[in-house]
Amino acid sequence: MSRFAKTAAYTPLVQDIAELYHRARQTLVESYWQIGRRIVEQEQQGDGKAEYGAQLLEHLSGRIKGVRYNLC
Repeated sequence: MSRFAKTAAYTPLVQDIAELYHRARQTLVESYWQIGRRIVEQEQQGDGKAEYGAQLLEHLSGRIKGVRYNLC
């Protein structure tokens, strides 16, 4: 075991990093869920089912690929 692993600061450091990682993953999942919800709402426009051939996902995919790095 390394010298650092024996210090009192090691365990809290690992716990803090694990918590930050968990929160980041949770935020990512929630963001993906919200994106999916918005897409479904737009596709269905109040109907129970999306219109066939609307190709919204293909259009969004092309647009998002070009701007995803500019969102930050």
